[in-house]
Amino acid sequence: MLFAIVDIETTGGNPGLGGITEIAAILHDGSRVVDTYHTLINPQRPIPGFITGLTGIDQKMVEHAPTFAEIADELWEFLEDAVFVAHNVNFDFSFIRSAFEALGRNFQARKLCTVRLSRKVFPGLRSYGLGRICSHLHIEIENRHRALGDAEATATLFGMMMEKDASAVLGALKQNQGGSFLPPNISLSRYLEIPEATGIYYFHDSQGHVIYVGKANNIRERFKGHFSGNSKDKLSLKTEIHDISWTLTGSEMLAYLLEILEIKRIWPKYNQASKFQSSSWAIYHYQDGNGFYRLHVGKYAASLKPIAEFMNHAEAWKFLKEKVEAHELCPKLSGIQKTAGPCYDFADGKCRGACCGAESAEEYAARFDEAIRSFSQKGEILIKDRGISKDQQVALYFLDGVFAAYGFLGTDEDFSGSEAVLDRLQKVKPIPDTRYIFRSFLTKIPLNRIQVL
Repeated sequence: MLFAIVDIETTGGNPGLGGITEIAAILHDGSRVVDTYHTLINPQRPIPGFITGLTGIDQKMVEHAPTFAEIADELWEFLEDAVFVAHNVNFDFSFIRSAFEALGRNFQARKLCTVRLSRKVFPGLRSYGLGRICSHLHIEIENRHRALGDAEATATLFGMMMEKDASAVLGALKQNQGGSFLPPNISLSRYLEIPEATGIYYFHDSQGHVIYVGKANNIRERFKGHFSGNSKDKLSLKTEIHDISWTLTGSEMLAYLLEILEIKRIWPKYNQASKFQSSSWAIYHYQDGNGFYRLHVGKYAASLKPIAEFMNHAEAWKFLKEKVEAHELCPKLSGIQKTAGPCYDFADGKCRGACCGAESAEEYAARFDEAIRSFSQKGEILIKDRGISKDQQVALYFLDGVFAAYGFLGTDEDFSGSEAVLDRLQKVKPIPDTRYIFRSFLTKIPLNRIQVL
């Protein structure tokens, strides 16, 4: 039996929106390494600065690297018939599967996670992150946060686990293929019918009524996650579920949107938390004593009249930083930097000096007003996203930031005739909560896939 120990570097954490920048795979026969595959990948999209800071991989390094399509055949051959092993295996597996799906190829493999295996073979550690466990076991990692360095360290860890307790490793492999987690009224054959694809899914009770609606990039994997563990809610749902149905979307954004719409339409008993989804964080503005306008992120309060609302702090913070950079606002006056004296960006020429008197309040106000206007998502927007198959795309239509219609079109169809496209879309009931999904995904979508009508 061969094990392919894999590590990848990417442009972000979402396989539907991110791209692979580096792949390393090490074939292991259970006792030693027998082959190694490694290459940089041109992700065909920008690499964010924070990713370059973490991995050291920048745009210039991948400019002349092969695309995934160009290495797909040799990678497929390398991974074929091997057990797919990785630290947090679902992350690496989902990106590689998604990349193959974009080429019309259905990548399947048995999987093992070295995080879960480490907990069994080396119990009692405070952390099972790759860096921490390698430090504990005195495994040297060369080039941390690079695919080959992390894959080599994971291969060493895997070899140590096989040597210490091979039965635990092989037992986990057998358990992963079984149906011990399944609810009593769901057969293994029914479970294997569930697609490993993106969409929304419905759990039905004995009368066929929908008792839960969810979304997932991998519906089968998410189904398994519902019933792994013994919490009271999971046991109750496990007893009541008698069947599952699903609707594939291809687009993760559409899956999020349809989930909200279906929950609001059906009000399933096990979606209590989702029924009350609302803003938790917001961005506010005010004028200080020196006449300068300021921004800050805080907990949502309608009485304070926020200028933008978000479901979590990370979304609000990311949105604010992007707007500050785009409109050359001062990061100190926007609550991003806490410094005495000028902000750090002033020395780099990115701030015009509102924080140190180099720019007047009036000059700053004109640019600030322009930024505030851009906070609003008023108007009509059409977004193109991936469809269910490689020859299909989905059109998502938003009116004032609220999801209003969608439809599946061919990849060769032109969106420039927006009226003709809109006539072919399926209208949906406007739900204000979809604004949060719109805002969350908008900054992740390439500009060439967004059309302002």
